[in-house]
Amino acid sequence: MKHAAYSVLLALALSLPPLITAGQTPKSFMGEITLKVGYNYLLTLPAGYETETTKKWPLLIFLHGAGERGDNLELLKMHGPPKLIAAGKKFDAIVISPQVPVKNIWNEHGVKALTDEIVRTHRVDTARIYLTGISMGGFGTWDTALAYPDTFAAIAPICGGAGVGFVMAERLKDLPCWIFHGDKDAAVSVEFSTRMHKALQKAGSQAKLTIYPGVGHDSWTQTYESAEFWEWLLSQRKALP
Repeated sequence: MKHAAYSVLLALALSLPPLITAGQTPKSFMGEITLKVGYNYLLTLPAGYETETTKKWPLLIFLHGAGERGDNLELLKMHGPPKLIAAGKKFDAIVISPQVPVKNIWNEHGVKALTDEIVRTHRVDTARIYLTGISMGGFGTWDTALAYPDTFAAIAPICGGAGVGFVMAERLKDLPCWIFHGDKDAAVSVEFSTRMHKALQKAGSQAKLTIYPGVGHDSWTQTYESAEFWEWLLSQRKALP
């Protein structure tokens, strides 16, 4: 069987060097899969990436919400890890923040193809690949994990949902997961998260669930500002064959 081929078609940051420690470099990727899905994305490399040439690094993938779709990567800096990085936060990991085009939603196969491309082109510790997303990106996190449960060391879906994916919760029973939602969310009902959590528990998962009392749709700001959250996420490691 032929392996899927991947290529990076366009480097958007013509004025920047290709590798920027602690910067967010615009990139573009097109995966040659049955449904051709390509994403522009921001790439951030950790301090020491260029000098510690034998070290492999964790990979953090962030999926944005519906409001940040388009062709302007600056929109991604409104929320989540890109916002934190722009404000000066340092991650001891490679951080990838792709962007969905207007009128589209996250495609789990496209997210996986981009993940594979970063693993191929960067020094990634494949035992430490993490996926998190907010709102539409929370749905994308669930969809991608359900389609590729063996890829990630941990996931953190925030104010999203798995739709009918709860019937496949068994697929995620061994994947560390921390779910977040506000109980006053009028955009995405908290029931999306509670139903999936119950299904995961029934399947034998140790998934964590945090419901913020009195919080609406923005349950991501306090989550991503939590040192406890990042300590938990980046400490997860999956067993490699």
